[in-house]
Amino acid sequence: MTTTNPLAATPVTNSIRPVSVAFTADELVVTLADGRRIATPLAWYPRLREAGAAARGRFELMPIGIHWPDLDEDLGIAGMLQGRPGA
Repeated sequence: MTTTNPLAATPVTNSIRPVSVAFTADELVVTLADGRRIATPLAWYPRLREAGAAARGRFELMPIGIHWPDLDEDLGIAGMLQGRPGA
């Protein structure tokens, strides 16, 4: 049996695809493929808040989120849009 990912390459996932990540002193700012910018408090993400600039700068943009391999941190765009702090 073949299974497919129902979210792969749908208009919804394309619109929430992150295209850039930036940090201010207090916020994580993510720009999405549709032009929206999400700014969330760094306090929501203790690993990112405590990390240095080099570790924050090593991330992977995923179709529906962001992964920081050095920090073992994964953030989903859907959660950010819903205002959910990281676990």
